[in-house]
Amino acid sequence: MSNYSADMIPKKRLLSLQLDAAKFERASDAEKEQHDVMRESTTFFKDGMRKLFKNPLAVISLVVLLLIIVTIVIAPMIVPYKYSEMITINGKRDRSAKNLPPFTYSQMELKAIEEGQEIFPHIFGTDELSRDYFIRVVYGARVSLSVGFFASLIVLIIGLLFGSIAGYAGGKVDLVLMRIVDVIYSLPDTLMVILLSVVLDQVLGQSLQGTVLASLGTNMISLFVVFGLLYWVGMARLVRGQILSIKTNEYVLAARAMGAKSGRIIRKHILPNCMSVIIISTALQIPSAIFTESFLSFIGLGVQAPMPSLGSLANASRQALQAYPYKLVFPALGICLIVLSFNLLGDGLRDAFDPKLRR
Repeated sequence: MSNYSADMIPKKRLLSLQLDAAKFERASDAEKEQHDVMRESTTFFKDGMRKLFKNPLAVISLVVLLLIIVTIVIAPMIVPYKYSEMITINGKRDRSAKNLPPFTYSQMELKAIEEGQEIFPHIFGTDELSRDYFIRVVYGARVSLSVGFFASLIVLIIGLLFGSIAGYAGGKVDLVLMRIVDVIYSLPDTLMVILLSVVLDQVLGQSLQGTVLASLGTNMISLFVVFGLLYWVGMARLVRGQILSIKTNEYVLAARAMGAKSGRIIRKHILPNCMSVIIISTALQIPSAIFTESFLSFIGLGVQAPMPSLGSLANASRQALQAYPYKLVFPALGICLIVLSFNLLGDGLRDAFDPKLRR
Protein backbone atom coordinates (compact mmCIF):
# COMPACT_ATOMS: atom_id res chain seq x y z
CA MET A 1 0.00 0.00 0.00
CA SER A 2 1.05 3.59 -0.48
CA ASN A 3 2.35 5.61 2.44
CA TYR A 4 -0.01 8.43 1.44
CA SER A 5 -2.96 8.75 3.83
CA ALA A 6 -5.89 11.07 4.29
CA ASP A 7 -4.26 12.68 7.31
CA MET A 8 -1.61 14.22 5.08
CA ILE A 9 -4.18 16.14 3.02
CA PRO A 10 -4.32 19.76 4.26
CA LYS A 11 -7.62 20.89 5.58
CA LYS A 12 -9.57 23.20 3.34
CA ARG A 13 -10.19 26.69 4.58
CA LEU A 14 -12.88 29.00 3.40
CA LEU A 15 -11.77 31.63 0.83
CA SER A 16 -8.21 30.28 0.81
CA LEU A 17 -6.03 29.36 -2.16
CA GLN A 18 -5.52 25.86 -0.74
CA LEU A 19 -1.75 26.39 -0.42
CA ASP A 20 0.38 24.45 2.00
CA ALA A 21 2.91 26.75 3.69
CA ALA A 22 5.20 23.79 4.49
CA LYS A 23 5.91 23.29 0.79
CA PHE A 24 7.55 26.71 0.52
CA GLU A 25 11.11 27.61 1.50
CA ARG A 26 12.31 30.84 3.03
CA ALA A 27 14.20 33.22 0.78
CA SER A 28 17.93 33.30 1.27
CA ASP A 29 19.91 36.48 1.98
CA ALA A 30 21.21 36.56 -1.59
CA GLU A 31 17.68 36.39 -2.97
CA LYS A 32 16.57 39.17 -0.64
CA GLU A 33 19.40 41.39 -1.83
CA GLN A 34 18.17 41.04 -5.39
CA HIS A 35 14.91 42.71 -4.45
CA ASP A 36 16.52 45.63 -2.63
CA VAL A 37 16.03 49.09 -4.11
CA MET A 38 19.10 50.00 -6.12
CA ARG A 39 19.13 53.66 -5.03
CA GLU A 40 17.58 55.70 -2.27
CA SER A 41 14.39 57.62 -2.77
CA THR A 42 14.83 61.19 -3.97
CA THR A 43 12.81 64.31 -4.66
CA PHE A 44 12.27 66.22 -7.87
CA PHE A 45 14.66 68.99 -6.77
CA LYS A 46 17.44 66.60 -5.67
CA ASP A 47 17.16 64.59 -8.86
CA GLY A 48 17.33 67.76 -10.94
CA MET A 49 20.35 69.11 -9.06
CA ARG A 50 22.15 65.78 -9.50
CA LYS A 51 21.58 65.98 -13.26
CA LEU A 52 22.66 69.63 -13.24
CA PHE A 53 26.02 68.86 -11.62
CA LYS A 54 26.67 66.23 -14.28
CA ASN A 55 26.61 68.99 -16.92
CA PRO A 56 30.19 70.37 -17.15
CA LEU A 57 29.20 73.65 -18.84
CA ALA A 58 26.58 74.37 -16.18
CA VAL A 59 29.07 73.63 -13.39
CA ILE A 60 31.71 75.88 -14.96
CA SER A 61 29.21 78.72 -15.38
CA LEU A 62 28.06 78.29 -11.78
CA VAL A 63 31.67 78.47 -10.55
CA VAL A 64 32.29 81.61 -12.64
CA LEU A 65 29.19 83.28 -11.21
CA LEU A 66 30.18 82.38 -7.67
CA LEU A 67 33.66 83.81 -8.24
CA ILE A 68 32.17 87.03 -9.61
CA ILE A 69 29.78 87.35 -6.67
CA VAL A 70 32.55 86.68 -4.13
CA THR A 71 34.77 89.25 -5.86
CA ILE A 72 32.17 92.04 -5.88
CA VAL A 73 31.38 91.37 -2.21
CA ILE A 74 34.93 91.08 -0.85
CA ALA A 75 36.82 93.50 -3.13
CA PRO A 76 35.37 96.73 -1.63
CA MET A 77 36.50 95.50 1.80
CA ILE A 78 40.08 95.05 0.61
CA VAL A 79 40.62 97.82 -1.94
CA PRO A 80 40.97 101.17 -0.11
CA TYR A 81 39.51 103.22 -2.99
CA LYS A 82 35.89 104.28 -3.51
CA TYR A 83 34.05 104.25 -6.82
CA SER A 84 33.65 108.07 -6.77
CA GLU A 85 36.87 108.92 -4.94
CA MET A 86 39.69 110.66 -6.80
CA ILE A 87 43.15 109.47 -5.84
CA THR A 88 44.82 111.65 -3.22
CA ILE A 89 48.30 111.51 -1.69
CA ASN A 90 48.71 113.06 1.77
CA GLY A 91 45.43 114.90 1.35
CA LYS A 92 46.32 116.35 -2.07
CA ARG A 93 44.67 115.33 -5.29
CA ASP A 94 46.99 113.37 -7.55
CA ARG A 95 46.47 114.93 -10.99
CA SER A 96 49.19 112.75 -12.50
CA ALA A 97 47.14 109.60 -11.89
CA LYS A 98 44.93 110.06 -14.95
CA ASN A 99 44.48 107.15 -17.38
CA LEU A 100 47.10 104.93 -15.79
CA PRO A 101 47.59 101.46 -17.32
CA PRO A 102 46.95 98.41 -15.12
CA PHE A 103 49.35 97.87 -12.20
CA THR A 104 51.16 101.18 -12.61
CA TYR A 105 51.69 104.11 -10.24
CA SER A 106 51.67 107.85 -10.78
CA GLN A 107 54.64 110.11 -10.08
CA MET A 108 53.27 111.22 -6.71
CA GLU A 109 52.59 107.62 -5.74
CA LEU A 110 56.13 106.58 -6.66
CA LYS A 111 57.52 109.37 -4.46
CA ALA A 112 55.24 108.26 -1.61
CA ILE A 113 56.43 104.66 -2.03
CA GLU A 114 60.06 105.87 -1.85
CA GLU A 115 59.21 107.67 1.39
CA GLY A 116 57.96 104.39 2.87
CA GLN A 117 54.20 104.65 2.32
CA GLU A 118 52.18 101.64 1.19
CA ILE A 119 50.10 102.32 -1.93
CA PHE A 120 47.53 99.78 -3.07
CA PRO A 121 48.08 98.97 -6.78
CA HIS A 122 45.59 100.00 -9.44
CA ILE A 123 44.66 96.57 -10.80
CA PHE A 124 42.77 97.88 -13.84
CA GLY A 125 44.49 101.28 -13.91
CA THR A 126 42.62 104.58 -13.51
CA ASP A 127 40.13 106.61 -15.53
CA GLU A 128 40.26 110.16 -16.86
CA LEU A 129 39.26 111.61 -13.45
CA SER A 130 41.99 109.75 -11.50
CA ARG A 131 39.59 107.18 -10.06
CA ASP A 132 40.54 103.55 -9.55
CA TYR A 133 39.07 101.62 -12.47
CA PHE A 134 38.99 98.21 -10.78
CA ILE A 135 36.66 99.33 -7.99
CA ARG A 136 34.43 101.06 -10.54
CA VAL A 137 34.16 97.84 -12.55
CA VAL A 138 33.35 95.97 -9.31
CA TYR A 139 30.55 98.40 -8.43
CA GLY A 140 29.37 98.29 -12.04
CA ALA A 141 29.06 94.50 -11.80
CA ARG A 142 27.17 94.97 -8.52
CA VAL A 143 24.67 97.28 -10.19
CA SER A 144 24.23 95.02 -13.21
CA LEU A 145 23.72 91.87 -11.12
CA SER A 146 21.33 93.68 -8.75
CA VAL A 147 19.27 94.91 -11.70
CA GLY A 148 19.19 91.38 -13.13
CA PHE A 149 18.04 89.74 -9.89
CA PHE A 150 15.47 92.35 -8.88
CA ALA A 151 14.06 92.66 -12.39
CA SER A 152 13.70 88.88 -12.62
CA LEU A 153 11.97 88.86 -9.24
CA ILE A 154 9.50 91.52 -10.41
CA VAL A 155 8.85 89.62 -13.64
CA LEU A 156 8.39 86.36 -11.72
CA ILE A 157 5.87 87.74 -9.22
CA ILE A 158 3.71 89.69 -11.67
CA GLY A 159 3.87 87.10 -14.45
CA LEU A 160 3.13 84.24 -12.05
CA LEU A 161 0.04 85.93 -10.58
CA PHE A 162 -1.30 87.13 -13.94
CA GLY A 163 -0.69 83.87 -15.77
CA SER A 164 -2.09 81.73 -12.94
CA ILE A 165 -5.36 83.69 -12.81
CA ALA A 166 -5.76 83.72 -16.60
CA GLY A 167 -4.96 80.03 -17.05
CA TYR A 168 -7.04 78.69 -14.15
CA ALA A 169 -10.10 80.94 -14.56
CA GLY A 170 -10.34 80.57 -18.35
CA GLY A 171 -13.31 81.82 -20.34
CA LYS A 172 -13.93 85.57 -20.42
CA VAL A 173 -11.38 86.25 -17.69
CA ASP A 174 -8.67 84.57 -19.76
CA LEU A 175 -9.81 86.43 -22.88
CA VAL A 176 -9.67 89.87 -21.21
CA LEU A 177 -6.34 89.25 -19.46
CA MET A 178 -4.66 87.93 -22.60
CA ARG A 179 -5.82 90.93 -24.62
CA ILE A 180 -4.18 93.13 -21.98
CA VAL A 181 -1.02 91.09 -22.40
CA ASP A 182 -1.15 91.59 -26.17
CA VAL A 183 -1.49 95.35 -25.78
CA ILE A 184 1.43 95.54 -23.32
CA TYR A 185 3.53 93.27 -25.53
CA SER A 186 3.23 95.77 -28.39
CA LEU A 187 4.66 98.72 -26.39
CA PRO A 188 8.31 99.64 -27.19
CA ASP A 189 10.44 99.24 -24.09
CA THR A 190 13.17 101.76 -24.98
CA LEU A 191 10.62 104.49 -25.68
CA MET A 192 8.87 103.74 -22.38
CA VAL A 193 12.17 104.04 -20.48
CA ILE A 194 12.84 107.43 -22.09
CA LEU A 195 9.33 108.73 -21.36
CA LEU A 196 9.31 107.46 -17.78
CA SER A 197 12.77 108.90 -17.15
CA VAL A 198 11.57 112.35 -18.18
CA VAL A 199 8.34 112.08 -16.19
CA LEU A 200 9.93 110.62 -13.06
CA ASP A 201 12.74 113.17 -13.17
CA GLN A 202 10.18 115.95 -12.89
CA VAL A 203 7.98 114.17 -10.34
CA LEU A 204 10.58 112.49 -8.11
CA GLY A 205 13.65 114.62 -8.75
CA GLN A 206 13.40 116.65 -5.54
CA SER A 207 11.97 113.95 -3.30
CA LEU A 208 14.81 111.50 -4.02
CA GLN A 209 17.56 113.80 -2.81
CA GLY A 210 19.25 112.53 0.32
CA THR A 211 17.88 108.98 -0.03
CA VAL A 212 19.40 105.68 -1.09
CA LEU A 213 17.59 105.86 -4.43
CA ALA A 214 19.27 109.16 -5.24
CA SER A 215 22.54 107.37 -6.12
CA LEU A 216 20.69 105.25 -8.68
CA GLY A 217 18.75 108.12 -10.19
CA THR A 218 15.41 108.33 -11.93
CA ASN A 219 16.72 106.42 -14.98
CA MET A 220 17.21 103.23 -12.97
CA ILE A 221 13.88 103.66 -11.19
CA SER A 222 12.17 104.04 -14.56
CA LEU A 223 13.99 100.90 -15.73
CA PHE A 224 12.54 98.91 -12.82
CA VAL A 225 9.10 100.37 -13.54
CA VAL A 226 9.40 99.30 -17.18
CA PHE A 227 10.35 95.78 -16.10
CA GLY A 228 7.29 95.72 -13.86
CA LEU A 229 5.04 97.03 -16.64
CA LEU A 230 6.32 95.29 -19.78
CA TYR A 231 8.69 92.38 -19.28
CA TRP A 232 6.38 90.07 -17.32
CA VAL A 233 4.16 89.24 -20.31
CA GLY A 234 6.42 86.40 -21.48
CA MET A 235 6.31 84.77 -18.05
CA ALA A 236 2.52 85.21 -17.89
CA ARG A 237 2.03 83.50 -21.27
CA LEU A 238 4.31 80.65 -20.26
CA VAL A 239 2.58 80.05 -16.92
CA ARG A 240 -0.86 80.31 -18.53
CA GLY A 241 0.00 77.66 -21.11
CA GLN A 242 1.30 75.29 -18.43
CA ILE A 243 -1.76 75.74 -16.24
CA LEU A 244 -4.15 75.17 -19.16
CA SER A 245 -2.58 71.75 -19.72
CA ILE A 246 -2.32 70.82 -16.03
CA LYS A 247 -5.71 71.90 -14.71
CA THR A 248 -7.50 69.13 -16.66
CA ASN A 249 -5.61 66.36 -14.84
CA GLU A 250 -7.38 63.96 -12.50
CA TYR A 251 -5.75 65.13 -9.27
CA VAL A 252 -7.00 68.69 -9.88
CA LEU A 253 -10.52 67.32 -10.42
CA ALA A 254 -10.19 65.29 -7.21
CA ALA A 255 -9.12 68.40 -5.29
CA ARG A 256 -12.17 70.28 -6.61
CA ALA A 257 -14.45 67.39 -5.65
CA MET A 258 -13.07 67.48 -2.10
CA GLY A 259 -13.99 71.16 -1.83
CA ALA A 260 -10.53 72.75 -2.14
CA LYS A 261 -10.55 76.44 -2.99
CA SER A 262 -9.07 77.74 -6.21
CA GLY A 263 -6.17 79.45 -4.46
CA ARG A 264 -5.15 76.25 -2.71
CA ILE A 265 -5.46 74.20 -5.92
CA ILE A 266 -3.19 76.64 -7.77
CA ARG A 267 -0.70 76.85 -4.90
CA LYS A 268 -0.55 73.19 -3.89
CA HIS A 269 -1.33 71.21 -7.04
CA ILE A 270 -0.79 73.26 -10.20
CA LEU A 271 2.23 75.52 -9.59
CA PRO A 272 4.47 72.75 -8.15
CA ASN A 273 3.94 70.77 -11.36
CA CYS A 274 5.09 73.65 -13.56
CA MET A 275 7.88 74.74 -11.21
CA SER A 276 10.58 73.44 -13.55
CA VAL A 277 9.43 75.76 -16.35
CA ILE A 278 9.25 78.69 -13.92
CA ILE A 279 12.79 78.08 -12.63
CA ILE A 280 14.20 77.81 -16.15
CA SER A 281 12.42 80.93 -17.39
CA THR A 282 13.54 82.96 -14.35
CA ALA A 283 17.15 81.84 -14.78
CA LEU A 284 17.08 82.90 -18.44
CA GLN A 285 15.39 86.21 -17.57
CA ILE A 286 18.36 87.36 -15.46
CA PRO A 287 20.87 87.69 -18.35
CA SER A 288 18.18 89.36 -20.46
CA ALA A 289 17.64 91.99 -17.76
CA ILE A 290 21.41 92.50 -17.34
CA PHE A 291 21.88 92.96 -21.08
CA THR A 292 18.94 95.40 -21.23
CA GLU A 293 20.40 97.46 -18.37
CA SER A 294 23.84 97.45 -20.00
CA PHE A 295 22.36 98.54 -23.33
CA LEU A 296 20.34 101.37 -21.75
CA SER A 297 23.35 102.48 -19.70
CA PHE A 298 25.45 102.44 -22.87
CA ILE A 299 23.12 104.95 -24.52
CA GLY A 300 22.95 107.08 -21.37
CA LEU A 301 19.66 105.87 -19.85
CA GLY A 302 21.15 103.88 -16.98
CA VAL A 303 22.51 104.88 -13.59
CA GLN A 304 23.47 108.47 -13.01
CA ALA A 305 27.08 109.55 -12.45
CA PRO A 306 29.16 108.94 -10.41
CA MET A 307 27.50 105.53 -9.80
CA PRO A 308 28.90 103.17 -12.45
CA SER A 309 27.45 100.20 -14.29
CA LEU A 310 29.12 97.95 -16.80
CA GLY A 311 27.18 99.57 -19.64
CA SER A 312 28.00 103.14 -18.58
CA LEU A 313 31.69 102.23 -18.19
CA ALA A 314 31.71 100.78 -21.71
CA ASN A 315 30.04 103.94 -23.00
CA ALA A 316 32.58 106.20 -21.29
CA SER A 317 35.49 104.21 -22.73
CA ARG A 318 34.40 104.87 -26.33
CA GLN A 319 35.79 108.40 -26.25
CA ALA A 320 39.38 107.19 -25.84
CA LEU A 321 39.11 103.78 -27.45
CA GLN A 322 42.24 104.06 -29.57
CA ALA A 323 44.44 105.45 -26.78
CA TYR A 324 43.16 103.31 -23.89
CA PRO A 325 41.46 100.19 -25.31
CA TYR A 326 41.72 98.30 -22.00
CA LYS A 327 39.01 100.53 -20.56
CA LEU A 328 36.49 98.89 -22.89
CA VAL A 329 37.88 95.38 -22.45
CA PHE A 330 37.22 95.09 -18.70
CA PRO A 331 33.50 96.10 -18.59
CA ALA A 332 32.78 94.31 -21.88
CA LEU A 333 34.45 91.15 -20.55
CA GLY A 334 32.39 91.44 -17.36
CA ILE A 335 29.13 91.69 -19.33
CA CYS A 336 30.12 88.73 -21.52
CA LEU A 337 31.07 86.52 -18.56
CA ILE A 338 27.91 87.29 -16.59
CA VAL A 339 25.48 86.94 -19.50
CA LEU A 340 27.18 83.83 -20.92
CA SER A 341 27.34 82.14 -17.52
CA PHE A 342 23.66 82.75 -16.84
CA ASN A 343 22.69 81.51 -20.29
CA LEU A 344 24.71 78.31 -19.89
CA LEU A 345 23.31 77.82 -16.40
CA GLY A 346 19.78 78.35 -17.72
CA ASP A 347 20.36 75.76 -20.44
CA GLY A 348 21.68 73.35 -17.82
CA LEU A 349 18.63 73.93 -15.62
CA ARG A 350 16.37 73.30 -18.60
CA ASP A 351 18.11 70.01 -19.39
CA ALA A 352 17.99 68.94 -15.72
CA PHE A 353 14.49 70.00 -14.68
CA ASP A 354 12.42 69.78 -17.86
CA PRO A 355 10.63 66.38 -17.76
CA LYS A 356 10.27 66.31 -21.56
CA LEU A 357 14.05 66.31 -21.99
CA ARG A 358 14.70 63.47 -19.54
CA ARG A 359 15.55 60.04 -20.82
